[in-house]
Amino acid sequence: MRIAIYGTGGVGGYFGGRLAQAGEEVIFIARGEHLQAMQNHGLRVDSVAGDFVIQPVQATDDPAQVGPVDAILVGVKAEQVSQAAEAMRPMVGPETFVVPLQNGVDAPTQLAEVLGAEHVLGGLCGLISFVAGPGHIRHAGAEPFIRFGELDNRSSERVDQLYQAFERAEGVFAEVPADIRVAMWQKFLLIAGWSGMGTITRAPVGVFRSLPETRHMLQQVMREVFAVALGHDITLPPNAIDQALGFLDKVPPEGTASMQRDIMEGRPSELESQNGAVVRLGQEVGVDTPVNAFIYHSLLPLEKRARGELEFG
Repeated sequence: MRIAIYGTGGVGGYFGGRLAQAGEEVIFIARGEHLQAMQNHGLRVDSVAGDFVIQPVQATDDPAQVGPVDAILVGVKAEQVSQAAEAMRPMVGPETFVVPLQNGVDAPTQLAEVLGAEHVLGGLCGLISFVAGPGHIRHAGAEPFIRFGELDNRSSERVDQLYQAFERAEGVFAEVPADIRVAMWQKFLLIAGWSGMGTITRAPVGVFRSLPETRHMLQQVMREVFAVALGHDITLPPNAIDQALGFLDKVPPEGTASMQRDIMEGRPSELESQNGAVVRLGQEVGVDTPVNAFIYHSLLPLEKRARGELEFG
């Protein structure tokens, strides 16, 4: 397959690197020093599942130079999806399909509004990874997984082709869920709890999952997401909250969420797409989300400052 990675950060760099390592034709969309380093020295991935280097590597900052591809994996932050959709138009041919890997549940709709629903799949992924330096990705923990599928859950040749490509790749567990929207909401429930609680407490997961008071608050965040999902006709499994808590209980105690790191370091974050989205999606179906609203409203001044919309010391 000819696959473009739009956004070569911790997610796109890792999964794209594994596909390239397996022999797929992968083109990375990157920019700045990161792009320059990849063009000059290749893409280096240090991973708990085995280090590797892709050299030479196909990388550019201009999607028009790439032309139509079979598939695009979207690895940008959630707040960048709409802008990325516009920029990737030159790579979208009649048969191209696009797989969003963002936190949250808004990306398929945002992509479809720009590119057309026929080009968009549902998707999600999980791993702890980040850009360690120009041209250098570090996968620091968690077994990398990627899940994707048609938004109406039908079987399709294009989903099978991508699944087979990932099956040939090392260091990735690929799955086509029975219901991709349910799978996306299950991760949404998990990440909204982890991100929200980590950011509001300024504490790593090992702390807020252990204190009875903050663990109870974590469960309340997840219960609200569960209720909002039901309001949107997403039938999460009855044990979804227990599964999410079980996952967080196995995360290394020093683990932090990307939204937490962004806000604590004064960068724009995915607040609107995570706890903010819980509040917004709850309002759409008349479901109250007081704990998520508390988290969202408490963090909003910091988010607006990071985006240059507010100034304060």
